[in-house]
Amino acid sequence: MPVVVELFTSEGCSSCPAADAALRELTAAQSVPGVEVLALGEHVDYWNRLGWQDPFSSPQFTMRQRGYAQVFKQGSYTPQAVVNGRYELVGSQRSTLAQAVAKAAQAPRATIALAYPSPGRLAVKVAHLPTGTTAAEVELVLTESGLASQVGRGENAGRLLHHAAVVRAWRTLGTVGADGTFAITAPLQLDAAWQPAHLRVVVLVQELASRHILGVASLPLAATALTAN
Repeated sequence: MPVVVELFTSEGCSSCPAADAALRELTAAQSVPGVEVLALGEHVDYWNRLGWQDPFSSPQFTMRQRGYAQVFKQGSYTPQAVVNGRYELVGSQRSTLAQAVAKAAQAPRATIALAYPSPGRLAVKVAHLPTGTTAAEVELVLTESGLASQVGRGENAGRLLHHAAVVRAWRTLGTVGADGTFAITAPLQLDAAWQPAHLRVVVLVQELASRHILGVASLPLAATALTAN
């Protein structure tokens, strides 16, 4: 049972390395019974003005966090973990994070099937959304694991920071149809600087009103994604 943990973080935040470590450990150990934790490290850009430019930061993630802030009726902060769009907490709270993951895994979920039909292309099929679902979008996310930075300025100056899976790209594929299904074959847009062996595709279905993640699936970007099957 896959569950998404989004970590809103920044290399400029001295409280964030502990949260990155907690999420890395959780994904490495996969210690929540029956659950596969999928980490999405989303580096916000509002710390950049305080002395260190986070190379992985994007205003896209700042805006995504603001969307959650509206739903949770609170301000944005780092490090914030959001579990399947349903629960939020301080990302370094290991036991609370594991509890939220286990709880999120109990919710009804959509069916998502992924495949690589040809080099550089991903086939996505969505069906069986939970009863009562309103408008929902299908999101394609690319993450890269094993990334680290030597920080030269700001609150973490002089530290070598190791990150949970960093979101490299995020785009909306479309909206689930009125019949509760969705299908597309989408190109994978890769940067030459990314390491294919460390990349993973994550596809999630998210209800627009509640921001609940209704289903998620993932595949490593193995050689089958880059060469013909």
